[in-house]
Amino acid sequence: MRPAAWVELISLSILLINMYTAHIDAITSMCGPVHGCAYLIVLILALNRTTLPVRTRLLGLIPGVGGVLVLRQTS
Repeated sequence: MRPAAWVELISLSILLINMYTAHIDAITSMCGPVHGCAYLIVLILALNRTTLPVRTRLLGLIPGVGGVLVLRQTS
């Protein structure tokens, strides 16, 4: 889950920086699906960890930073 959480956060950062600066369509086309897939992977992995408290698992629902928050709660 750790790699997917960081990919989610980094890809969101790239998308936001691109949106507020140059707005290059190629970057959006490349990072958008990467961010979406990483978010879904984090979401599935966080919700399937039945040993974690419900509050910690629901942190995975937050787009962009949810995976890192789940990792922070579990370590």
